[in-house]
Amino acid sequence: MKKHQISTKFLSIEKVTKIIERKQKIELSEEAIAAVKKCRDYLDTKAAKSAEPIYGVTTGFGSLCNKHISPEDLSTLQRNLVISHACGVGEEVPQEIVQLMLLMKIQSLSYGHSGVQVETIQRLVDFYNKGVYPVVYQQGSLGASGDLAPLAHLSLPIIGMGEVYYRNKKYSAAEINEKFGWEPITLKSKEGLALLNGTQFMSSYAVWLLMKARKLSWLADIVGAISLEAFDGRIEPFNMLVHLVRPHAGQIITAAHITQLLEGSEIIAQHKEHVQDPYSFRCMPQVHGASKDAIEHVQNVVETEINSVTDNPTVFPDEDIIVSAGNFHGQPLALVLDFLSIAMAELGNISERRIYQLISGKRGLPSFLVKNPGLNSGFMIPQYAAASIVNQNKAFTMPCSTDSIESSQGQEDHVSMGANAATKCYLVVNNVEKILGIELFNAAQALEFRKPLKSSDFIEDFVKCYREFVPFVENDTYMHELIQKSIDFIEGVRIVK
Repeated sequence: MKKHQISTKFLSIEKVTKIIERKQKIELSEEAIAAVKKCRDYLDTKAAKSAEPIYGVTTGFGSLCNKHISPEDLSTLQRNLVISHACGVGEEVPQEIVQLMLLMKIQSLSYGHSGVQVETIQRLVDFYNKGVYPVVYQQGSLGASGDLAPLAHLSLPIIGMGEVYYRNKKYSAAEINEKFGWEPITLKSKEGLALLNGTQFMSSYAVWLLMKARKLSWLADIVGAISLEAFDGRIEPFNMLVHLVRPHAGQIITAAHITQLLEGSEIIAQHKEHVQDPYSFRCMPQVHGASKDAIEHVQNVVETEINSVTDNPTVFPDEDIIVSAGNFHGQPLALVLDFLSIAMAELGNISERRIYQLISGKRGLPSFLVKNPGLNSGFMIPQYAAASIVNQNKAFTMPCSTDSIESSQGQEDHVSMGANAATKCYLVVNNVEKILGIELFNAAQALEFRKPLKSSDFIEDFVKCYREFVPFVENDTYMHELIQKSIDFIEGVRIVK
C-alpha cells in the first residue's frame, strides 16, 4: 500500500480514520523535508549571529525565560527539558491514542516553523511505522504550555530514555534502540521545546473521540429506531415537514435517517391506539440531532488544530522573525471537548429513558420484558446499570475548561485544563457505548413480542445479526455476560454510509 505523505495538505478526520483503519505507513514529503531543513538552518544561523536572547533557544523556559544559556550548553538544555518534564502520573494512555499522538506531532512539526532536525521527525516516523508506542500517562498536563508532561514521555525514547510498547510488550528505550539499530538523537537548540510544546495529547484524544462519537451517534439512531418499533411508536414525529420549519441540520439528518430505517415496517404502519409517544421516542430528531450538530462543530475545531503549528516560539524563516507567543494554549480544544462530553452524555441520557419505557409493562409488552414476570426479574436490573452509568456521565460533564490554576511562578497564569477535558470525555464516550449496548439488549428483547408483525428489512437483518451473539431471554439467566456481548456487538459494528 502506498504510504501517506506528511505534507501541508489538509488532514481531515476522515483521512486520519482511513490511515488508521488501513494500517497505512507514513513518510515525510519532499516539501516537508525541505521546509524543516530550511527552518533548522535559519535557526542555527540566527542563534549564532543574534546578540539578543531568543526564548527557548538561548534561554531557559517558563519563568526562567530570562536565564541566558551558553552555546555549549544548548543541547544539554533541551535534554534536561525533556527528562525534567516527564512527570506524568496515573493510568497509561491507550496505545491507539499514542499512535495518534505520534501522527499529530509529526504533522505539526512538518510545516517548517518549529526548528527541529529532519532526523528528529524521522525518528517519530520510524516509531509510527514500526508500531513502537512510547509509554505515556494520562495525568499531568494543564493543556496550556502545550501538553508538556505527556509529550515529554512521548519524546523520551527519542533520546534513549523511557519505555515503549512494541507488539504489546513493554521495552526500555535502550532495548528498542538495540532491536532496530537506532542511535539516540542528540537534540539541538529548541528541539526539546518543539517536542513538548503543542496540543497533541488533547488533539489526539479529540480525533479518537470524534471517530467514535460519529459512529455512536449513527448507532443511537439505529438502536433508537429498534426501540421505537418495540414500543409500537408512531412515525409522524419524523415527518420532514416538521423539521423543515425548524431546520437544524442534525435534526433533519436524524429524522431522515430514522424514517429510512423504518421504511417498509409492518409495525410502524399498523394502527395506533395512542396519540403520542414519550419524548425519548418522539424527540429523537431534536435530541440526537443536537448532538450531531455539536459533533460537527467539534470536528471543525479539531481539524483546524491538527493542521496547525502549536509549539513555541514560532519560527518564520522567510520573514526573518522568531515569535514567542501562545499557540500551545489548548483553550479551543478544552471548550469543545467539554461540549462533546455534554453532547455524548445526552445520547446516553435519552437512551436510558427509552430503556425505562420498554420495561414498564406498557403497550402490550410484559413487565420487565419476560413472559413470567414475578418468577423472573427479567430486564429489571439492566435498566439500573444504565441509570448508574448515566449518573456517572452527569458527573463527568462538569466542565474542566472553566477552571485555571496558576503555574510556573505566575508566568503561566491561565491554563485551559483541556487535557483533563480530553481524558474525561474519553470516559463519557465509552460509557455511552455501554448504555447503547444495554438499550439494544432491551430493544431486541421487546421486539420479539411484536411478532408475527415484522419491522423493516434493515432492522430485521440488524437484529438477526445481533441474535448470533445475544439470544432471546426466556427465563432469568446470568445477565452480565449477555450485556457484555451486547456492548461488544455495538463496539464491533462498522457504519458504512
